[in-house]
Amino acid sequence: MREYTEFMEQWRFVKKDIGAGAAASEVIDAAFGEMVDLPHTWNAVDGQDGGNDYYRGKCWYVKRLPHMELERDEQLWLEFRGVAMMAEVYVNGQLAGKHDGGYSTFRVNLTPWLAEENTIAVSADNSAVRTIYPQKADFTFYGGIYRNVYLIRVPEAHFALGYYGGNGIKVTPEVKENDAAVTVEGWTENAPDGTKAALTILDAEGNVAARSSVQIKENCLKEELTLNQVHLWDGKEDPYLYTLRAELLDAGNTEVLDSVELQFGCRTFFVDPQKGFFLNGRSYPLCGAARHQDRQGVGNALTCAMHEEDMKLLLEMGANTIRLAHYQHDQYFYELADRCGMIVWAEIPYITEHMPEARENTISQMTELIVQNHHHPSIICWALSNEITGTTGVTEDLMENHRILNDLCHRLDKTRSTSMAHIFMLSPEEELVTLPDIRSYNLYYGWYVGEMEDNDSWFDSYHEKHPDVAMGLSEYGADANPQYQSASPQKGDWTEAYQALYHEHMLEMWSKRPYIWAMHVWNMFDFGADGRDEGGKPGQNQKGLVTFDRKTKKDAFYIYKAYLSKEPFVHICGSRYVDRTEEETEIKVYSNRPAVTLLVDGNVMETLEAEKVFRFKAAISGEHVIEAKAGACSDTIRIRKVEQPNPDYRKAGGEVVNWFDRDDEIVREGYYSIKDSMGDVKASPEALAVFDELVAPVQAKAAEAYGDVAKNIQLPEEMQKMMDRMSVENTLKQLAGLVTPELVHKLNNRLNQIAK
Repeated sequence: MREYTEFMEQWRFVKKDIGAGAAASEVIDAAFGEMVDLPHTWNAVDGQDGGNDYYRGKCWYVKRLPHMELERDEQLWLEFRGVAMMAEVYVNGQLAGKHDGGYSTFRVNLTPWLAEENTIAVSADNSAVRTIYPQKADFTFYGGIYRNVYLIRVPEAHFALGYYGGNGIKVTPEVKENDAAVTVEGWTENAPDGTKAALTILDAEGNVAARSSVQIKENCLKEELTLNQVHLWDGKEDPYLYTLRAELLDAGNTEVLDSVELQFGCRTFFVDPQKGFFLNGRSYPLCGAARHQDRQGVGNALTCAMHEEDMKLLLEMGANTIRLAHYQHDQYFYELADRCGMIVWAEIPYITEHMPEARENTISQMTELIVQNHHHPSIICWALSNEITGTTGVTEDLMENHRILNDLCHRLDKTRSTSMAHIFMLSPEEELVTLPDIRSYNLYYGWYVGEMEDNDSWFDSYHEKHPDVAMGLSEYGADANPQYQSASPQKGDWTEAYQALYHEHMLEMWSKRPYIWAMHVWNMFDFGADGRDEGGKPGQNQKGLVTFDRKTKKDAFYIYKAYLSKEPFVHICGSRYVDRTEEETEIKVYSNRPAVTLLVDGNVMETLEAEKVFRFKAAISGEHVIEAKAGACSDTIRIRKVEQPNPDYRKAGGEVVNWFDRDDEIVREGYYSIKDSMGDVKASPEALAVFDELVAPVQAKAAEAYGDVAKNIQLPEEMQKMMDRMSVENTLKQLAGLVTPELVHKLNNRLNQIAK
């Protein structure tokens, strides 16, 4: 019978390329490296401290393999759940296997290489190459053996261990009225023709729901079983799971040689271009978050407890869908999604830059993603790529690569949709946009460009032009450092308050547009992006609703809870905005209750009825205790009146947001100013010349920071019109950190000399 053993303790790690020979020799024990337990990454610190200088290269992990007495008809395999990004496995100095791709399971048959004493040496390499994805993206490419490792002892005849990292069994349920036809396909290794496999489906209580047996032919099997009165997997309401047990029998059909179990669920779904996502025949609006797998001080070497904490936070928020970006996630997290009823978007790391040399790697990573995860009922789509036109635009080679992947997904899995996440600069009229079955856009209006309301107009315009195309929102967000606070939040200030305002708007937009098939906020958690140095936390992308260490839920987390969760609650925003200079301050409350009562220093001030967001005004004179009540729910914060703003509440350079004390300093009647739209300035050759003279050098610096992405941007007409509607002032705010108050004053003074 199959036997799994953890193989994760006491590996010797060497943070340099010493070569396979040295790694396999006795000298490794005393001369090099340090002892580590797996999972492990060497970038847990330098991959999230900023500078874009984290170590990328080949490192080695070495471990002695205890002597194992294998029977003549047994094999020993080594299973890796994730090694980033390229791996080679040596047994006693001999190359036994290799794998390209840092996020999927792969296995190596150790049997042919074993001796009395054995040394396993594994190289993990996250170097920059042109043949493996990802290579360019806004997140850290951690290196290491960062997921679990197992020894697998199996009889010579067994369910396939070498078939794209899968478990040798594929389960495809098809719901037919009250029943389900369950097609079971399988692959074996070294099983003689005529050998039988026994197939049993167990219900959630462990009772037999269906059984059959099938003969093996050319190491393959296929059989259909029927589940009468099938119990559906019904999302968060009822995530019901069946278990398939496949047993490989000996020649006499009396002994079980090998056994594999996997859980699956039976459900139907479809996407209606007008009404959105449907699960089991009913409307099931999808709103949730995207997730990166890393966390502060840990990198990507997560424990099961950490995965569970992430899922718990998603459930607390009320999310019913997760976009698992931008790669294949740990098998354990897909299992959690199944058990918790989450709808999952799964994808490969084909991202940002199309590399013609890496086509085969996109194919192998997609094949592994589907083969290893086909049985998960939570997964409803396979995403081909993310923002792939960012650096190269649309080329024929890129199109061909996507056609191949789209066809591959449909060939490997006829039950799920293909999808894509498009960069906001890509024209919706491109052929690439409608290639997959469903698709989504990454829109950052209200943060990187434009205003929040431009998200509304973008969707309205697209849906009017393409009413029969299913479109979703795969990324949107605003960065926030919860230390930064403001009574008058503005785009680009990195305050917790602006992020909350932004998400209030986005949720209201989504709630009024049922045709948006899914909305995934970017991101559930802050994550490592070593190339960033923004918002007071180098090395982090801070668009998360929860901080990188999972310790702080930002205020925006609770507006999602107000819209999505059925659990009664009340939350007062601004608990970290303690020192307030205003005489009258806003107390904003999020709740999913119909009415909220506000108390100041124990005295009832007011009761408001509202939808999700409750805004109170309170005079402040000293230190105050503010309490909000809604039924049995309550929340309390403390604030105090101060004379001077707390400098800790403002990000460095934050003064750029307000360049003038009064608007009448900016506008000279009948003349241009920074209050005019970019379209109006462009219409005047003289005004445009002044703008280009002063601002072009700053724009060039910004473009240099974005590298190849900026060089290849070709804005769609609709987006260009939107940017032309922006004021010069707001356009300059997009360059926050590069634009100085002196430049703005100079630009406005020069424009004030040009008559309209």
